[in-house]
Amino acid sequence: MNLLELQNIKKYFASQKAVDDISFDIKEGSIFGLLGPNGAGKTTLLRMITGIFYPDSGIINLNGKKFNPVEDVGLIGYMPEERGLYKKMKIGEQALYLAQLKGLSRTDAMQKLKYWFEKFEMQSWWNKKVEDLSKGMSQKLQFVTTVLHEPKLIILDEPFSGLDPVNANIIKDEIFNLSQKGITIIFSTHRMEQVEEICDHIILVNKGQKILDGTVSDIKNQFKENIYRINAATSAEQLGTYIFEVIKHQPDQLQIKLQHDSTTNDVLQYLINKNITVNSFTEILPSLNDIFIKLVEGTPGARQFN
Repeated sequence: MNLLELQNIKKYFASQKAVDDISFDIKEGSIFGLLGPNGAGKTTLLRMITGIFYPDSGIINLNGKKFNPVEDVGLIGYMPEERGLYKKMKIGEQALYLAQLKGLSRTDAMQKLKYWFEKFEMQSWWNKKVEDLSKGMSQKLQFVTTVLHEPKLIILDEPFSGLDPVNANIIKDEIFNLSQKGITIIFSTHRMEQVEEICDHIILVNKGQKILDGTVSDIKNQFKENIYRINAATSAEQLGTYIFEVIKHQPDQLQIKLQHDSTTNDVLQYLINKNITVNSFTEILPSLNDIFIKLVEGTPGARQFN
């Protein structure tokens, strides 16, 4: 079941097409990556999904019906890249206030805050002011206030910014836990390695248009270039004339590219015939970062892998 559906969404600012006819679906309980360079239209998309902006045309459906920003505000938790905490306000008081804005009673809010503050070891922060927190501490607080009311859709824009590796792993584990509970997550970041590790499905937008849409594994396989890493002790003399292109040759490792008419079995048979012991034979798939750069620089028409 799709929790969120965008159909032919357009948004203009004067003559600029910030979002130009974008459509995509997000399955319930999935972790969905929204990617794109600066100025691509990501923030405008997120603001329409949260009801901050209204699309000029197109349809947004949330939880099986047309999205109503006023009625559906409790279904969404949004953690923007630009943090929105009140610097002079005490942390506990502020978290309680934000929870009640999302519809929780004071009693329920206190109970849930106690759970999250203990889980993230934030109990001693209650009477501190936000301005006294480090950037990483502020990130943890912002995450808690985003997920506290248990929304069906959580939007995280650069959630790991300012976090050390330990706290980044804590937040990452919570993202997986929330997804396993059936909560849908939109994850927007510039860190491609985080996308590969966390996301089930991604779209890439550039200049207001969707140029890529699919699962991470399908996309990486679509852009593979038949490059393999072979761990084997070889020499140039031992290899002789080979049936593949050698990209890199080290004493204990080869990196090769298959020719159009050869297969991995051909390569293995060739090495065996040369009395070369193969310890491992691994395909090297392109990183999302490489694909991102290639597509953004070329900006082809939208590619969809379903």
